[in-house]
Amino acid sequence: MLKTAVIHPTIMEALARSGHFAQVVIADGNLPVGAMTGPNSTTVHLNFRPGLLDALTVLEGILEVCPVQGAIVMEKPVEANAEIHDAYKTLLGDVTWDAMERWAFYDKIREPVTTLIIQTGEQRRFANIILTVGVVKMAEESGF
Repeated sequence: MLKTAVIHPTIMEALARSGHFAQVVIADGNLPVGAMTGPNSTTVHLNFRPGLLDALTVLEGILEVCPVQGAIVMEKPVEANAEIHDAYKTLLGDVTWDAMERWAFYDKIREPVTTLIIQTGEQRRFANIILTVGVVKMAEESGF
């Protein structure tokens, strides 16, 4: 029995094989994940109903079990609202942050370094995020 925050067996297996610089995608309920699958990615569907599970809940769980050093979101149109990006920034803290044009973002998901795509029931627009896996730092390491 696991005592971690995340107990989903497929998610834990994919995270365990995700080394430094691997990509983990948290997808909203609208991303066509079937068309995004890359050669090394595993897709997990957590979108049982709209709104369940939401992307922020999934991100919180991932952050409890996996180091993250960077994040990429899809650029939103100027007139669109993407308040979820601010919520992501708050949860992620001091990580590199980038936004990509829509089609480049989709291509990024398909890269061989993507090991996990988690589709949520998130209904907010522009909630897709690509996380870059970091390294677990030892207590005596502080210079990098």
